[in-house]
Amino acid sequence: MNLGSRLQGIANYVLPNKVFADIGTDHAYLPIYLIKNGIVKKAIAGDYNQGPYEAAQKAVLNYNLAGKIEVRLGNGLTVLAEGEADIVAIAGMGGTTIVEILSAKLNLAQQVQRLILQPMNNAQGVRLWLSQNSFKIVAEDLVLDEGKLYEIIVAEKGIEAIVEEILYEIGPKLWEKKHSLLEQHLNKLLNKAKSIYKSLNHSEKADVKEKIKLYQTKIKALEEKLQCLSNAK
Repeated sequence: MNLGSRLQGIANYVLPNKVFADIGTDHAYLPIYLIKNGIVKKAIAGDYNQGPYEAAQKAVLNYNLAGKIEVRLGNGLTVLAEGEADIVAIAGMGGTTIVEILSAKLNLAQQVQRLILQPMNNAQGVRLWLSQNSFKIVAEDLVLDEGKLYEIIVAEKGIEAIVEEILYEIGPKLWEKKHSLLEQHLNKLLNKAKSIYKSLNHSEKADVKEKIKLYQTKIKALEEKLQCLSNAK
């Protein structure tokens, strides 16, 4: 079974011989891959929606893995008991949704050995939440899948100070290790910030002045990081 680059990127950070939970599992491809390849000893595949839940059940049965993978219907981390899973992946959803899922079951999240998070947007909000809730980022990755760039954030319990505000946006570990896709990532962030800044300048709303200043600062910081990266080549 071959995973796409995005799911393979997540699988790369799963610790071996653990109990793995995939929240928002869709077709349960990730748990199936991890069990079939002997990476984890047990997996729990959870989904909130009936369609993906049934698709996951069908896939698990097709691979004869019902004894190793439990498919559960429920919202976020409510499908888990405290201490039941060692590794939890929450992938393929917005950063705000990921934060809501973790916040709703904070005690359970804090008992997990490792979180592997793949926000489709607002990765900055995810990193900020982690730092405010006694998690440290131990690894980050960027993967290209069908021409689209995805961020992966790996967190464990601990205290971490992210010293530069802009690194919540960029990713402290991505910057630290100068990831091979970092320049593309920075340009993507910069283009998005410039687009928002441009739309704010055309807005007639009274409360946009502070937002304009915020995006001016963000654009300047991203441009400085790009220049720094260019100078290091």
